[in-house]
Parts: sequence; C-alpha cells; structure tokens
Amino acid sequence: MWLRDAICLANVTTWHTQMSLLGQRGSDACVCRRVCRPTTAISRFIRRTTIAATVSTLLVMLMMMSSAWGDATTLRVGHFPNVTHVQALVAHNLSRQGKGWFEARLGPDVSIQWFVYNAGPSAMEAVFAQSIDLTYVGPSPAINAYAKARGEDIRIVAGAVDGGSALVVQPDADLVRPEDFRGKKIATPQLGNTQDVAARAWLTSGGLKITLTGGDAMVIPTANPDQLGLFKSKQLDAVWTVEPWVSRLEVEAGGKIILEEKDAVTTVLVSGVRFLRDRPELARRFVAAHEELTEWIESHPKEAQTMVREELAAEMRAEMDPELIARSWGRIVLTSTVSRDSLEQYVAKAKAAGFLRSAPDLSRLIKRP
Repeated sequence: MWLRDAICLANVTTWHTQMSLLGQRGSDACVCRRVCRPTTAISRFIRRTTIAATVSTLLVMLMMMSSAWGDATTLRVGHFPNVTHVQALVAHNLSRQGKGWFEARLGPDVSIQWFVYNAGPSAMEAVFAQSIDLTYVGPSPAINAYAKARGEDIRIVAGAVDGGSALVVQPDADLVRPEDFRGKKIATPQLGNTQDVAARAWLTSGGLKITLTGGDAMVIPTANPDQLGLFKSKQLDAVWTVEPWVSRLEVEAGGKIILEEKDAVTTVLVSGVRFLRDRPELARRFVAAHEELTEWIESHPKEAQTMVREELAAEMRAEMDPELIARSWGRIVLTSTVSRDSLEQYVAKAKAAGFLRSAPDLSRLIKRP
C-alpha cells in the first residue's frame, strides 16, 4: 500500500507541476488513476505542496526581477537642436549609433534617454516636474528657475558653450541702435529664454518700453525653425537667436548681423537638486564625462561637426550644409566651466527685462558634484 501511494504521489506531483507551468489546473487524481488512486490525505497534501511550491517560485522570480530593475538606471537628459548644444548633439548622435559616450563612462547598468526642447523655459519646467534629470540650457532660464524655487531645486553643474548668439536684421534695414527698433518686430526662440531676455534688456537700454505683449517694439517668441521662413517673407524685421540659425539667416535669407554676443555664456549644464542628492556618484561621473567630451570635441572638430550635422538632420528632418555647420562653429567657444560673475550679468538683464523683481543670491547656484 505504501509503495503504491508513494508512486502515485510522485506521479501527481510531476503532473501538477507540468500543469502549473502550462497555466492549467489539474484534478487531485494522477495521470495513472486507472492503476492507483491517492488517498484523501495524500490529495490534500499534494494540493498544499503544489500551491506552496508555485507561490515560492513566483516570489523568487519577483525578487529577481525587482533586483534587476533596481540595478538598472535610466538617466534622462535634455538639450536643444542648436549648435550651441554641441556636447549634447555629439553624445546623442553616438547614442543613436550604439556607441554612447556617456553610457560607456557611466557603466553597463546606465542608459541615457534624450529629450529635445525648443528653448530653456520648457526644459526647466521638465526639471521641476522631475521628467528629466539634467539638461543643457541657457543661463537665463536656469537663473529664473533658481529664483522661482528660492534656490532650492536648480543647480548649474558645468559650463558648455560661450558665444554663438547674435541679432540679425533684414539686409536692407537701417537698424543699428536699440532706439532704431521702435515699431519693429523682433523674434526670439521662446519667452524668457536667454536670447529673449537679452533682446528685451537691450531694447530697454535704448529707452524703449517693452512689455510681454508689445510696447515700443514687439518681441515675438517664435520657434527657431519658424523664424527663417518669417524672416524671408519680411514678416520679421530682426531675429535674436543662436547657431546654426544665425548662419542660416545670413546665408539663406541675406540677414545682416549687427550685434554678436561673442563672450556671453550661452549654454550651461543644469541638474535638479534631487538628482544630485540621490545619485551623487552618478552625477559626478556624468559631469566628468561631459568635461572629457568637451576636450574631445575641441581636439576633433571635423568629426564632431559631422556628428552635429547628422544629429541636427535627425532631429529637424532637414539636411544641413557642412559649410553652414563650419560657419556656425567659428562663433562658439567650448568650455566646461562657468563663473558666478558671468551669471550676475544675466541677473541684471533679467531685472531690466522685467523677469526678476530682485537679484537672487547666486551663492548656491553653481555646484560641481
């Protein structure tokens, strides 16, 4: 009797296991029920044993999956489709090729997810919403966001690019000084972005009254891709923007540069405070990789220009002439540092443009991980 029950127990246990793997339920009788029939006690024992084994297996699998998910990290990074965001363009292009610059330096468990924005205010809102961890952005939106958060949520962790921005006017226009722009229309990439603040502050310095919706001259926030067409059709008198759009306005629309911000801070690398607090080592390695990438681009301009052109084509669905990229390249200065003094100049501009009521304390804004 005991031998028959033992054989039956083995058969039933095997069958229940197979049925469990197939997602099916079985009866208490084994596949050899014609030969042997388990006792009620054995049947109950089998049921309890099978359920316990299944639950244990599921728990182990869930623990393994949870451990795997916990080890993997996706770092979310923002940038704009501008030459003044050259480090991001090169790195994004390498990510597309499966040769990620940051990925190779942050470890096999870290992946990079890239987000493309038109201008700074949108990117800073994404940082506030914790939709991204870091972003390449202009100094004015970074300062405005820092002031808005009372110094709590935003940090500049590195510099990126100086220069590369300019004021371009129609080729036949007699526009030179701020007061010449009375009644004129000037486009900027987005309300509150670095060029928008610079344009409003510059016009105000000439005695013009500039409001968010009008005034003595109209500053019209316009996405960079739309500026060129509007400028060509004479619907805009001028555009204050960055490369490659400055060069495109020159080459494709005959635009005339009357003011170039050669030494101004144009792009910085910004992080949310929470990311710096929760992942300090990852933040440190990212900034170190950014600095290394900046040096590599300076040493390999031709290769970097090719990557920039490819990435801009992928993001804007339009091919760029290599000569246009080379022309833009001559106006930018790569850097991985940023000084507080240079940022104080943007505070003054933001106050003049009406974006800041008082000067925020910038003592905590710059923080290298």
